[in-house]
Amino acid sequence: MLAKSVAAIPSGMQYEAKWDGFRAIVFRDGDEVELGSRTGKPLTRYFPELVTAVRERLPERCVVDGEIVIAREGHLDFDALTERIHPADSRVRTLAERTPASLVVFDLLALGTSR
Repeated sequence: MLAKSVAAIPSGMQYEAKWDGFRAIVFRDGDEVELGSRTGKPLTRYFPELVTAVRERLPERCVVDGEIVIAREGHLDFDALTERIHPADSRVRTLAERTPASLVVFDLLALGTSR
């Protein structure tokens, strides 16, 4: 769901700050992990460190909705994040080590226990 700007928060409502990153749907089925953008573009190859983190921290079979971010010096660095979308695998891996990304998960969309 895309947010839109308003002049004031309606009475009785709450809000969550906007994360400055790439919205992503993450699919995990055992060792298979796929990261996709909101528009369906594949993101997996650009964030190898997130593939590892998903395998280590998420249930074996699940689908989650979240935001890929890079935090540097106390703030989110969208420019560093956009540098990760690079055609050269060697450059992507260098940047993954130099400026690792994180996944902020909002929702668990699916959870399965058997294949």
